[in-house]
Amino acid sequence: MPRWGLLVEQNLGFGGQRRVWSGSVLDHVDGTREEALEILRQRAEAYRPVHPTSPKRRRLYRERDGFVLVLDGAMQSFHCRFTVVEQLYDSTAPEPEPVPPAVPEPEPEAVQPPPRPVRRRPEPPRAWDADVPEVPSWLGRDRPS
Repeated sequence: MPRWGLLVEQNLGFGGQRRVWSGSVLDHVDGTREEALEILRQRAEAYRPVHPTSPKRRRLYRERDGFVLVLDGAMQSFHCRFTVVEQLYDSTAPEPEPVPPAVPEPEPEAVQPPPRPVRRRPEPPRAWDADVPEVPSWLGRDRPS
């Protein structure tokens, strides 16, 4: 998808000898040329240029590649030119990261059901005196053999 630059050109500086025609990039738009032109139109309508400081009248004209904004000041008229241009190159843009080659995924192995739990026979209930020794140790006697 192409990238479009939204440019504005206008007079900067003060006085007849120190004024200079200068251009700058307002924004970038990724999309179609028509989308970029529509965004540029909205930006041109709301744009507040350096000259004149208190415009008496604003007129916006459409041309093939953009718009021209004419502003009437107290003593003279000024204009700004808005243009849509396609960006072909940018020396400071980050290099795109290389896309690693696609590694085919291994085919899934046959899914085996989990092993069934081993069922143990329930133990018979223990006798009430199971932990009581036959001969108490306090008698001092050995166990009969």
